[in-house]
Order: sequence, then structure tokens, then C-alpha cells
Amino acid sequence: MLSSLAAAGEDWMSKLPDDRPITALTLPGTHNSGALHEPLRGTAKCQTLKISQQLEAGVRFLDVRCRHVGDAFQVYHGSIDQKLSFDEVWASVAGFLDHHPTETVVMSVQEEHRPSQTTRSFEETFRAYWSHHPDRWLIGEKMPSLGAARGKVVLFRRFSAVEGPLGFAASEWPDNRTFGDHRWRVQDGYRVENIASKWEAVEAMLKEAATGPSSVLVVNFTSGYQPWAWGLPDIRAVARPMHARLAAWLEQNPRGRLGVVMMDFVTPDLARALYERNGAGLSRRKGG
Repeated sequence: MLSSLAAAGEDWMSKLPDDRPITALTLPGTHNSGALHEPLRGTAKCQTLKISQQLEAGVRFLDVRCRHVGDAFQVYHGSIDQKLSFDEVWASVAGFLDHHPTETVVMSVQEEHRPSQTTRSFEETFRAYWSHHPDRWLIGEKMPSLGAARGKVVLFRRFSAVEGPLGFAASEWPDNRTFGDHRWRVQDGYRVENIASKWEAVEAMLKEAATGPSSVLVVNFTSGYQPWAWGLPDIRAVARPMHARLAAWLEQNPRGRLGVVMMDFVTPDLARALYERNGAGLSRRKGG
């Protein structure tokens, strides 16, 4: 079981008005949300909490990376099988929303690794999943208001779609950089040469989100890796200092929307420090 602190994150959106656009919120997010397994320490695991626990802690943006295997989706991180099917991910998310209908979850879906034994495209398989629960998905091209999204899953699509519009289009994703246009802004520098430069990129996007137009979706990845022996990635070497710097920055800068803040190894404390920025009634600090 999670602590009472995490439990406080289960219904935080219930305190917000229906007309608040999702783009105007600060959303705790997790990078590689289903990555809980790795062959060597530091190389593939990105979270310690299961998806259901992340949602209970207040996370509202999930990053689900799927290998297309036998016309079904299996969660992978790179070439590493995370022993989690897309059906299991859906069961966790839908079950959470059944018990917490005031909430919404934005789900990023993308193809990971190479397909195996498939007879159709990744898009066709996604549409097959969608067809089982069309009333639970929001697949419009624009981010909706919170009122329209309560109890539903909003698709953030990081795969190509040729059969027609399908969710918020995010398949054009330049590698390892900051980018965007009038719809969105993304910071995803994941190959980290040094912690100081990575934090500079994160902080710049935090400040941009806080002062920029609330109609622009901001997605800011605090995650990344540093190479160590034999070129293997070390994910924890980035997560630890990023957590400390993010927590300190949030304490020093308590106001302003930040968009989606993506984290490895999310904690209930960090999730709360983010979601409580969304309005009165969410803070549990003294005097709040």
C-alpha cells in the first residue's frame, strides 16, 4: 500500500473547474511508465511504482512504449520486455478512472523496438484496442478541457496514423533535443553529457511553461541517462540529481503552471509538489 501522502493524489483533479484546459494544468508524468525490469542495474528500469500506484500518487501523464508482437502490444523499454501487456496497462488505468471519475489520464503511446510476427500496422492494432472501449478514449486532435476529459483517457499519439486523425499528433519527434511549434513545446534531451546542462534545459522549459501561453502543451522530460562502463546507460545517475534540483526549484518557485513534467522513479512527494500548483485546496503545506 502507498502512504497517506500518495492517497491524497487520487482525486486532486476533483478540486479543479471543468472549463480548465488540460494544456493549462501542471501534470506529473512518468517516463517509460511501465519500465520496472532490467537485466543490469541502471540500464532499463525507470520506475519503482506500478502504473496503478503512479496514478494513486497523482501522476496523470503516462508514457507507454509498446512492442508490436503477434498483432498485440507488449510494453518494452528498448529491447527489454517489461512483462506487461497493453491489456494490463488498460486494466490499471480504466480501473483507476472507474474509482476516481473526476480524474483524467493523458496516455502517450509509441512503438518500441522492432515488430515481430505481425499481419497489420501498429496503427491498425491500436485502433483494434480502441474499438473495445471507444467511449473511454478521447482521440480528438486537440487537448480537451478537463470537464470533457473526466473519466477518460486522452491519446497523445507518438506513432504515425494514415487512416485518419487519431489523438494529439506527436509522431514528429526530433531526437534528443528541445523542439515545438504553436501547438506544443517539448524538452527531451535524454543523452546527458553532464547534469548541469541537462538541468539548464529542464529549468528553461519550466520557466517557459510558467510564463508562456497556457494554450500550448508543454512536455518537459527530467529523465535521461549517462553512459558508464562499456557504453551502457545509467538512468539512476541522472534521476537522483534531477529529483533534488526539481524539488528545490519547485520550493523556490511555488507558482505558475508547468505543463507536463516527466520523471523517472517518481515519488509521491514530487508528484504532489507538482499537482498542488494547480489551485487552492490542493496544497498540504503549512498555511496552505
